[in-house]
Amino acid sequence: MTDFDQRALAFLNTHAQPLPDTKAEWGVGDDTLSSYVARSEAEEKKRVADAKAFKAAEFDAGFGWLSGPVERGGGGLTADDERRYFELRAGFDIPSLSLFGISLGMVTPTFMMFGQPTVQDLVRPLHRGDLVGCQLFSEPTNGSDVAGLITKAERDGEEWVISGQKVWTSVAQHSDWGLLLARSNPGVPKHKGITAFAVDMRLPGVEVRPLKMMTGGTEFNEVFFTDVRIPDAYRLGDVDKGWSVAIATLMNERALGAAGSDVFGVTRNYERVRMTAALPGMGSDDPIVRQQLARIHTMAETIRYQALASDSRRKTGLPAGPGESIFKLASTETLRKIMDLASHILGASAIADTGEWGMYAWADMITTMPGLRIAGGSDEILRNILAERVLGLPKEPGM
Repeated sequence: MTDFDQRALAFLNTHAQPLPDTKAEWGVGDDTLSSYVARSEAEEKKRVADAKAFKAAEFDAGFGWLSGPVERGGGGLTADDERRYFELRAGFDIPSLSLFGISLGMVTPTFMMFGQPTVQDLVRPLHRGDLVGCQLFSEPTNGSDVAGLITKAERDGEEWVISGQKVWTSVAQHSDWGLLLARSNPGVPKHKGITAFAVDMRLPGVEVRPLKMMTGGTEFNEVFFTDVRIPDAYRLGDVDKGWSVAIATLMNERALGAAGSDVFGVTRNYERVRMTAALPGMGSDDPIVRQQLARIHTMAETIRYQALASDSRRKTGLPAGPGESIFKLASTETLRKIMDLASHILGASAIADTGEWGMYAWADMITTMPGLRIAGGSDEILRNILAERVLGLPKEPGM
C-alpha cells in the first residue's frame, strides 16, 4: 500500500464507515433508484448540511481538490491521484455529494478560466463546499438551444442590469453563485451577442422557484431576474464573447459525463433490472427479455470502454471535445431501454405500491427518465452536435 493510500484511508476511516464487501442482493439495503425522490424540508436540509460538512473536512485534510493548483487550495497532484482517491472513497458510506456536481464539474472550471480576480477568489470556497454553484443557461423560450437566449444584460456604468428568466436550473435553491449567460447585444447574430457573468444568487431581484417533478422531488428550478445589478468585475470573459464561455462550460459538462462509466446510474439500474428479471415469473426464461438484457449489458459495457478511451485521451492533455456528447446520449438511451424493460416485466407492480422491496422503487426512476433526457442537453441537441461537429454532416436549414 502506498503512502498516499494510507493517508487517504486514514482520513476516510476517521470520517466514514466502510461499506460491507457484499454483492448486490435482492431485498437487501435501500431499494431507491432515482436521485430525484421527494424529501421533506428537514430531510433536504440535513442532506445539504451533511454534504457540506464532509466536503469541508475532505478539503481541509488535503483530499478535496487533489489535482488543483496549490495557490488556489488544491493539492498540486495528478488526475491519477485524484482518481485513486475516488476509488478508495467509493468503498465508504459517505454523504451524497451530488450537490457539488455542477458546482465543481462546470461552474468552478469556468470561473478559473475566464474570471477576473474577484471571481477567482470564489474558487477555493467553492471547492471546499462553503459555496455552491449552479449553471444558468436554459430558458423557457429556447431550451437546449443555448444561443437563442433572451435574458437581457444592459450596461450601466460599471454595472450590468439583468432581466429575464432561466429554467431547469439544478440545485439553484441551494446555490450561492451562478454562471449566467445573458443577451448583451441583440443587434448581432445570436452567438455573438452574449456575455457571461458570475452572479450572486442572494442579490436583490433574484428569485428561485423550485419545480416539482413527477417523482415529487424538486431538483430543478426556475430563476427570475428582475433588474439585478452585477458589477462588471464579475463579468466572465469579454463583452459579447460569452459564447466561448458557454462552449468551454459545455465541454466541461461533456467531460464530466465521460469521467466515469456510471455517472448516470446505468450500471446500477442494469444490475437491478437483471435481478428483477431473475425473480420467479418475471421473464428470465423469456427469450425476448433475455435478448433485451444482453443488449443493455452490451450498451453499458460499450459506454464503460468509451469512458476509458476518453480518460486516456485526457491523460495526454487533449481537451474535451464535441465527441464527448456521446456519453450522455448513450447513457440516456441505455437507461430508456432499461426502463422500458422494467415496465414490461413488472407491469402494474411498477405503478402500484404493494410495499414489496424493489418493485415500486422503479416508479421513481421511470418518471425521472424524461427529465434525464432533457438535463445537460436534450437527446435531439446532442444528436445535432454529433452529426454536425463530429461527423461533418450539413447543418439544419436556417442554422
